[in-house]
Amino acid sequence: MDQEQIDSLKEALKHSPENLPLRKILAETLYKMARYEEATLAFKDVLELSPTDNFVKLQLAESYFKLNKFSIANIILEEITENQNYYGEALILSAKIHFQNDELKEAKRLYEKAIVVNINLIDDDFENILYKKMLDSGAALSNSITESDDDIEQMLLNASIEKPKISFKDVGGMTSIKEEISLKVIYPLTNPEIYKAYGKKTGGGILLYGPPGVGKTMLARATAGEIKANFISVGINEVLDMWIGNSEKNLHEIFQSARVNAPCVLFFDEVDALGASRTDMRKAAGRFLINQFLDELDGIKYSNEGLLILGATNCPWYLDAAFRRPGRFDRVIFVQPPDLDARKEILQLFLKGKPTEKINYEQVAKFLEDYSGADIKAVIDLAIEAKLPQSLKEGKVINITNADLKNAIDRHRPTTREWFATAKNYALYSNESGAYDDILKYLKIKK
Repeated sequence: MDQEQIDSLKEALKHSPENLPLRKILAETLYKMARYEEATLAFKDVLELSPTDNFVKLQLAESYFKLNKFSIANIILEEITENQNYYGEALILSAKIHFQNDELKEAKRLYEKAIVVNINLIDDDFENILYKKMLDSGAALSNSITESDDDIEQMLLNASIEKPKISFKDVGGMTSIKEEISLKVIYPLTNPEIYKAYGKKTGGGILLYGPPGVGKTMLARATAGEIKANFISVGINEVLDMWIGNSEKNLHEIFQSARVNAPCVLFFDEVDALGASRTDMRKAAGRFLINQFLDELDGIKYSNEGLLILGATNCPWYLDAAFRRPGRFDRVIFVQPPDLDARKEILQLFLKGKPTEKINYEQVAKFLEDYSGADIKAVIDLAIEAKLPQSLKEGKVINITNADLKNAIDRHRPTTREWFATAKNYALYSNESGAYDDILKYLKIKK
């Protein structure tokens, strides 16, 4: 709209000064033309006619914001109180004002509150620049992220570091998965010159997914044992904190502990609880934590050389897609229920040292299709429990037989089937990238 049309609106208002719609059109037009000084005057005229119009108050505050008159803008926004229209929008604008004043924690608090009020107010651009500025200033971690020697020493004391005694030989089956992990994790450490020649660094990220109980955690611990590396297992309770910025700080310190103790396997169980999709998040606090997680994975500020990051999840479809980009969890591995040979190995491992009588492992394993490692352990526990009353009655140890195991199998159904019922839907209908093709392959389903 050009100046001639603006003049026409003003002329019309001379003849109809109480015309509220006309005044709104003039004010909004001036704002769109970036004539903010004139827009503020026009919006004030509107408020004289309609003093309770929160949308106009918001527009007036935005005009002052554009003029860098932040204090005046904030005073106007304070008039838009909770449970009123445009309260969430007022919080967003207030967050941007605090950002401009370098009051980053208050900006973050207001932004998070706005999203709780209305999730549709998520502003990715503002969120990214706020997070970046907080990270650069150290505010994202509650204080400076530059650690002193005392800080590092404290991290070493706080970290739950272990040296696993198990290795791949203690994990039944999973031959192809072990080889895939070896290519990504073990061979680079045992053959560093070959990998260096190809420009490949040691370390990286692997995401293990599959039904509960198939051995994802055990596999991660065995990976550390295979290369005699340190192992840090991280649960969500060790990261999440109710205070602003503390969750990001906790996560950073965990990564720093792993870096100091490299080579180290850093294992995140139920990683989807920390890295759930940002588009589904109502609270911005979780979105900031994800940004922190992604920065730590990228290893831009701190080197991740020799740091092996494993994540495990039962629900990979809930994980933010950004985690699967190159350099992060770029190798995604489906950990399926054990095959026949693996089930035989698992049976032998769990029954080792226990009183048995001529167990036909091949036969028993055939009855255990779709059973996870945890299911197989449960079956053996049931068989033992069934033997105990007779052993106590006769006062001697009575051996476990094929029949005992078969009876126990009949009493315990595989827990993986419920997981596959859900996973199948994602694999069929939310699988544009082919990430879940292994699920369809296991289920013998053709797309």
